[in-house]
Amino acid sequence: MNEITLGGCSPTPLASYLKALGVLRLLSARHPETRAAWRDESLLLRTPLTREQMEQFFLRDYQPTPVMAPWNGGSGFYKKDNKEALETILDSKQPRLDLYRNCLHMVEDALEGMDRSASPKGDEKALLLIRMRGLLPDEAIAWLDAAVLLAGDTPQYPPLLGTGGNDGRLDFTNNFMQRLVEVLCLDDKRAETESRDWLRLALFGDTAPGLTKKAIGQFSPGQAGGPNGTTGFDADAAINPWDFVLLIEGALLFAAAAVRRNADDPYGVLSYPFTVRTVGAGSGSLGEGDAANARGELWMPLWNQPASYAEVRALLSEGRVALGRKPARDALDFVRAIHHLGGYRGIRSFQRYGLLMRSGKAYLATPLERIEVMDKPRTNLLDALDQGWLEKFRKFAQGETAANRFQALRHRLENAFFDFSGKESSPAETQAILALLGEIQSALTSSSKAREGVDPLPRLSEQWVQHANDDTPAFRIACALAGLHGSKEIPLPLCAQLFPVRPRYPHKWIEEANKDAKDPYRGVRICTDTAGSLPYLLRNLLDRRLWLAEKLEMNDKPLQSPAGATLDDIAAFLQDDSMDRRIAALLPGLSLCKIPKEDDRSGGKGSVSAAFALLKLCLTPDSILRSLGALGQDKHLPLPAGMLAQLGSGHKSERAVLAAWRRLHSSGLNPVFSRKDLPSLDGIRPERAAAALLIPLRFGAYGSLARSVLKKISEEAGSPAASHL
Repeated sequence: MNEITLGGCSPTPLASYLKALGVLRLLSARHPETRAAWRDESLLLRTPLTREQMEQFFLRDYQPTPVMAPWNGGSGFYKKDNKEALETILDSKQPRLDLYRNCLHMVEDALEGMDRSASPKGDEKALLLIRMRGLLPDEAIAWLDAAVLLAGDTPQYPPLLGTGGNDGRLDFTNNFMQRLVEVLCLDDKRAETESRDWLRLALFGDTAPGLTKKAIGQFSPGQAGGPNGTTGFDADAAINPWDFVLLIEGALLFAAAAVRRNADDPYGVLSYPFTVRTVGAGSGSLGEGDAANARGELWMPLWNQPASYAEVRALLSEGRVALGRKPARDALDFVRAIHHLGGYRGIRSFQRYGLLMRSGKAYLATPLERIEVMDKPRTNLLDALDQGWLEKFRKFAQGETAANRFQALRHRLENAFFDFSGKESSPAETQAILALLGEIQSALTSSSKAREGVDPLPRLSEQWVQHANDDTPAFRIACALAGLHGSKEIPLPLCAQLFPVRPRYPHKWIEEANKDAKDPYRGVRICTDTAGSLPYLLRNLLDRRLWLAEKLEMNDKPLQSPAGATLDDIAAFLQDDSMDRRIAALLPGLSLCKIPKEDDRSGGKGSVSAAFALLKLCLTPDSILRSLGALGQDKHLPLPAGMLAQLGSGHKSERAVLAAWRRLHSSGLNPVFSRKDLPSLDGIRPERAAAALLIPLRFGAYGSLARSVLKKISEEAGSPAASHL
């Protein structure tokens, strides 16, 4: 067996990919042992033929497939059509064209008596297609099945071959016959040496002079000509006739390859091998308007292990890629599905093409991107959204009445699927997606129409938090805040404060009128105003949580979290606002996640103001104080009256510290400071101190605070009191 690299057959453009399939198909008909694989952007053939024998096969022995479209205008069968190539084939005496001539005669007989002034339309066209299906031999049926699907009352047209074998005024079949006349030298206008040069260019990438100024249609945008197609203002189309002949022969591999459409598909998409609806994401060459006007997308498989024609045809004939139990309907489904499959059928990658409207109303098969298939199936974090939510959101955002911001958010989300499907995203990338999901949830919250059509985002797993963790103060603080909760009896997740969702069921919007008299939340507004700076937001959330604790008669302050910040984190937060923007961006998205319980309970080595320690201990949940031994098992530490209000007035911050000292002292927690020697906030802005009181700490950090400012804890620990930790 010889290994021959076909340098002229590459995965892009689509014309070259189909040409490669055509070469494999035609050679395998004579030599079934031929194998092909994609290597280094070229088709590698294993064949008993030498390069010279391969050339001789196409120049002397190749028998063209009968390709014709008598249902189309411009096909050569109607009054105003160009009939020159069709008549040349009919007049030819070459034995290799016997089948083609016989099929042309059959079509002429079938059209006898019909009005030939124009091609048929509507029911008449459908009837002619059915007649052709029953009349033509199997060799010609392959083309018919590739160009038209006769399933149901109305013919359907797979996008690979336009609308039944033509693209606008360009009829592929008539052009195929014209190119055959040129490469087979049927009109005596060309010598075999010219055809041989074209063939070597088509197969091996050799140089060849004198390309023809003919159209190639949607298959090769770079050869279509038009504005900016050359150094001047305009360019003619320039093609290699063998390219067109072989690409049409390759398109026949998709014949009889339509799979059954899913009955539950709400979009009614034409089922066709590796063909899906276009999504305007995943490629910089796609705009928002491209998807609406596109005919679809083709995802052409590339394999790197030698495969026979029978194996390749079976792959293309099946053409199924499923996401779970449902077939992939659009490019977003497709990119996720192939990463779940893991080395699907030996395919190493897919070349994605979009059949996009360009140059007026013409369509071009635009190469978009190469998608690699992972060796092993991968579970993507974004899969959690595909529980009905994703489809509802995308459908709503694509609606005519949806605001532009929803369309923009949908586009960004779809791009995220393309960017991160099949790969392990970095913490920064995961955080970016979480921030985007938080934006989407916020946008849904602000639109009553959106809430009617789209549920809140589903609860996200702990894996999101683990993948997003970059071990920075901003992330730890945001994570600690996102984990805020109430009690088992009265849950109060932070997401219920940020968004109008049910505290018990955050994946559902809260009802405007709750009629359940036993529901503790009945008539209680939980959602909090989230406008303003981060300190303002955190202060509002704190005030509301403390009010809800009293209103709902909670047994403890709802300020616990499975995650916590360290003293170093709090010290950094109190000093400046450099991390505010990151925390604010992360918080909504993290609040949608299940926050894992931290194993690390250490408090850090940083120091905070003793005055802040007094304030923070007054808002520490009783259960934590009991675990520290600072509060008796049957004791309760009430909130200091007026402490937060005084802290909100900058010039009264010392009164807030005094209120905290009094509360701790009266509850038996005895601060180490006397009333006369109370510490100050040491330049910390009161609004930041108030905001920091909401941030849950690690257990070790609470212990450090207690040991530093409480007599009982400091004496037991043997550590002297200090004004700073």
